[in-house]
Amino acid sequence: MTDAKKPAEKDSTSRRDFIKKSSMLVAGGAVVGGNLSIARAAHAFGSDTIKIGLVGCGGRGTGAAVQALNTMTKTDINPNGEVKLVAMGDAFADRLQACYRTVKGQHGNHADVPKDRQFVGFDAYKNVIDSDIDLVILATSPGFRPLHFEYAVNAGKHVFMEKPVAIDPAGVRRVLAANEVAKQKNLAVAVGLQRHHEDRYLETMKKIWDGAIGELVMTRVYWNGGGVWVRNRQDDQTELEYQMRNWYYFNWLCGDHINEQHIHNLDVSNWLVQRYPVECNGMGGREVRKGTDHGQIFDHHFCEYTYDNGVKMISQCRHIKNCWSNVSEHAHGTKGYADLSGKIYNSKNELIWSHDGKGDGHQVEHYDLFAALRRGETPNEGEYGAKSTMTAILGRMATYSGKVVKWDDAINSENALADFDSLTSMDDKAPVQPDENGNYPVPVPGETKPV
Repeated sequence: MTDAKKPAEKDSTSRRDFIKKSSMLVAGGAVVGGNLSIARAAHAFGSDTIKIGLVGCGGRGTGAAVQALNTMTKTDINPNGEVKLVAMGDAFADRLQACYRTVKGQHGNHADVPKDRQFVGFDAYKNVIDSDIDLVILATSPGFRPLHFEYAVNAGKHVFMEKPVAIDPAGVRRVLAANEVAKQKNLAVAVGLQRHHEDRYLETMKKIWDGAIGELVMTRVYWNGGGVWVRNRQDDQTELEYQMRNWYYFNWLCGDHINEQHIHNLDVSNWLVQRYPVECNGMGGREVRKGTDHGQIFDHHFCEYTYDNGVKMISQCRHIKNCWSNVSEHAHGTKGYADLSGKIYNSKNELIWSHDGKGDGHQVEHYDLFAALRRGETPNEGEYGAKSTMTAILGRMATYSGKVVKWDDAINSENALADFDSLTSMDDKAPVQPDENGNYPVPVPGETKPV
């Protein structure tokens, strides 16, 4: 990232240019290695059909597939062109079928996935990626993302992957390495941190970089809410299947809710400051999540991140009902402060600017990606996706341990949470095992090692 004190160009042209400069880094240079030809890399899809595959058919995968197909509708930011979903894969057949019914119900024949292109099991991702597709959507539980991303890049496929992109430092490093290969192959890599594609955030960022609140001093970010679903254990499930069905509560699959949800807010702060934290201290625990069905994760985290320019980020995320709920990001400067979703105030607490729209970033990120591909461009969001994921993991290390954790120590940690390459069947041993009472190992601040 660039120096946070360097403002954006005042005479920035269009919104499209601003996105390319501030959010989507276009990979350039020659294509090397792999099975992607220079001709294909340089090809603009134009009005040609873009064939996509889907790996991970849960709620977010279903939504992403629908949004990708929605890009067939011509808008002011998206040229018209056909998109087809032609291959799907998931660990569970019932989830794949439910997803397929939903997508086909909305997009008819553009969801063209016969039985021989519906793949189930741990190797389903390989079958989808090896199909005749141009782009793959990766939307499984986050722990599998580095493995699937690496395979897709090696196969020469464009990628849209949901956030977070990993659950531990080993996974982050794997994603960063694969992303360098993607750049060499001139492959597009998009990450589901959709705020980078919303006008309200883009315009607020530019105004702050242009000095609207003076010199930046501090950011505050929140993801406080009542929590998410719990999926109860079924009698016929193996331990591994139970954990994968209830994936949100196991760190080897989710990375805790600071990683799975709060990453959005942490990423916005990184984007504004134009760098990543150098250290973090924090606290957290399990106040209401104490049952065997809540796996391992905390229900609240509080972090103080420090950037190398002295700016602090104060971070809260909580999953406890009947408490203050807030999902937002804020910046404080020497002349005022801002709600980063589109409001700026002066030092007298007077509103001096606001954005008049909300925007659907989940949809616009797909419009931006497919429009870029049709122009022959290959945007790459892999680095900030990986490093914002690492920011969340850094915070988790701090809250789990109760220690000050340095970025360099954290990202170089060899403490991997699971060996995803070795999983082949639901009969395999789960990476985490319950004790005789059905309880799972839970981090204890003061006892748990930081890295």
